[in-house]
Amino acid sequence: MTEVVPFRALPRGSDAVSYAYGPDSAPRDGVIPGSIRAFEITDSATYPGTVRTVWVHVPHGHDSSAPASVMVFNDGWWYLDPDGDVRAGIVLDNLAHHGGIPPLVSVFVDPGVFPDAAEPKNRNAEYDAADARYAGFLLDEVLPRVAETHALTAEPEQRGICGGSSGGNAAFTAAWQRPDGIRRVISFNGSFAQIPGGNLYPALLHSGARRPLRVFLHAAHRDLGWDEPEHNWFAENLEMAAALTRAAADVRLVVGDGGHHPNHGGVLLPDALHWLWRPLTRS
Repeated sequence: MTEVVPFRALPRGSDAVSYAYGPDSAPRDGVIPGSIRAFEITDSATYPGTVRTVWVHVPHGHDSSAPASVMVFNDGWWYLDPDGDVRAGIVLDNLAHHGGIPPLVSVFVDPGVFPDAAEPKNRNAEYDAADARYAGFLLDEVLPRVAETHALTAEPEQRGICGGSSGGNAAFTAAWQRPDGIRRVISFNGSFAQIPGGNLYPALLHSGARRPLRVFLHAAHRDLGWDEPEHNWFAENLEMAAALTRAAADVRLVVGDGGHHPNHGGVLLPDALHWLWRPLTRS
């Protein structure tokens, strides 16, 4: 059956653009908010000396004794904040209420900080590295603590991860490095151009490397360095999409106007989650 998409004119410019949020990004009548609990990690073996907060969201009525699918969100509270640009908790409540996604335990992980350091943030060290450390941290340190109170599936096809900017390439890297633990990815405005030594994934994919992943990519037409030959955030996302497509991966690319800003990703989140969590038959 053909889906008819309503006509909407393109923006006249592509720099200063703000997208309007859809109905699933605001509290809806009849939807009871889920529960949120928080805990701290102060003893990480992967990132010694860092501290961070983790929030766990479950939809209203969730049975914590039944193994649930898992969705990890990088940048923790910044994605969960109901007054922020993404509003993921509100989105998850609405989609769960209407049956748009399977029951999810969603885990919002802040990047680590060194409390007494002159430069306390460890975000870029964690998110931009193209190795397995961050994936191992999630799988071996974070999720086992969540599983103390909520039963989680061990099936990698039922585990996803979402992030934006450096959190976007961190989401892809986590799944690429550990497909035994995570296989569904949402990357908004991924900072693949910022990976030390350059974005290695297109070459790996062209050389024949494969992973059983489902990947939702978002790119902004005026992202950082959009008209530069090097360190071009927009071009790197396009090259990621092209390489994944040539590798016959299950990938969807959405390109928006505007710059390096979370607004469009936040607007897209309900649809991205619908697409990511559809049944594992390609369409």
